[in-house]
Amino acid sequence: MLEIIKSAVTYILDLGATAMLPIILTIFGLILGQTLSKSFRAGLTVGIGFTGLNLVIGLLSESVGQASQAMIERLGLHLDILDVGWPIGAAITFATPIAVLLIPVIFIFNIILLRFNQTKTMDVDLWNYWHLIFPGAMIYYATDSILIAVVCALINAFVIFKLADWTAPAVEHFFGLPGISLPHGETVNFAPITYALNKIWDKIPGINKIDINAKNLKDKLGLFGEPMMIGLVLGIGMGALAGYDSQAIIQLGIQMSAVMILMPRMVALLMEGMAPIAEAAKGFIQKRFPGKKVYIGLDAAVVTAHPAIITVALIMVPITILLAAILPFNRLLPFADLAVLPFTVIWSVAASKGNIFRGLLNAIVSVCLILFIATNLGALTTTMAHAVGFAFPEGATMISGIDMSSHLTLWIMLKLIDPSNVPAFAAGVIGLLLYGGLWYWTRNDIKKQFSIEEDESK
Repeated sequence: MLEIIKSAVTYILDLGATAMLPIILTIFGLILGQTLSKSFRAGLTVGIGFTGLNLVIGLLSESVGQASQAMIERLGLHLDILDVGWPIGAAITFATPIAVLLIPVIFIFNIILLRFNQTKTMDVDLWNYWHLIFPGAMIYYATDSILIAVVCALINAFVIFKLADWTAPAVEHFFGLPGISLPHGETVNFAPITYALNKIWDKIPGINKIDINAKNLKDKLGLFGEPMMIGLVLGIGMGALAGYDSQAIIQLGIQMSAVMILMPRMVALLMEGMAPIAEAAKGFIQKRFPGKKVYIGLDAAVVTAHPAIITVALIMVPITILLAAILPFNRLLPFADLAVLPFTVIWSVAASKGNIFRGLLNAIVSVCLILFIATNLGALTTTMAHAVGFAFPEGATMISGIDMSSHLTLWIMLKLIDPSNVPAFAAGVIGLLLYGGLWYWTRNDIKKQFSIEEDESK
């Protein structure tokens, strides 16, 4: 029976997000009372939007990845933990024996939390469940206990759903995506930290007066402040840092300019498909649970099209490589995940409400933390990769990644699960108190940021 379930889950996951989402959303639409034709059209439109978005992200990944590799080679960086990227992280996670158990368990847990008003997020993005499974898989290999791993995975999922609820108003009012939340740990984990940093910048004279955003750039710089020109300039700068010849520099500039224009249009298509699903979900919930609000949890990719996010992410590519070279504690060689820095900086930018200067400051602090965690978890990540038979790249003895190491809640739990290791346990307690304290300190900031009235339907 377990093998049948595993085969079914593997088949569904192998479809990939672009094929899986139309099926899930069609079924979801039917459950909500929509007609088959309307549900299927909405689901297919979302699939087309994600396909287009993935094509643009693929262009970004390939272009930035090659430029990043050239920069690393020019700097002569030699660090012993290789950043293998999120696709490898996802593949390793889904290959662990606990994954087939955690997928249905977390899904059912999400439904239970919704039923008892402990979350407003319904995470329909099953492909990205790997972000919720990854902490459980790591803890399984740290403890060799399925029970501890499942309990910790559910605790982590609960925290992520609550973070998604908390940040959903920013997704609506800043990113313009009503009814959507982003329940993915590698991004939303950093929201309490970046909102806390934003409060700190508010109190520093000089810094609190600097406001550079996409709108005032366009107003002040005219043509050169438009997203396409920003992409062109950043691409040319990145090509120059990579040591490219003039032809390659121009090509990279045009590619980054295309990314800045095409990504928002693909997201607009995706949201065209989501609109009827979101409206049906709203009507369904209001009819059966008057006054209750539910968010549809989607891939964080839907907000990466924001011009400030792409701008901060591209600037952060050389900065991340520089930080890896100069930080004394770091052993991670940034590589594959440099191309997905737009995901890493989402809440750095959102916390600053699109202020590119503050977004950069937030992103620098976040990346310093990520490099520390990546180094700290390198040995365990390598153990898990060996256990599932991952074929290591030539010359690589240890692996980790920027995306995999963005799971702050995982790091805290790993330190807390073994009280006999006093230094690690103490670090976990301090991390938990700091993280919880920052979240408590910033708990009302998103509502204040957008002047949102207190929601009584919790």
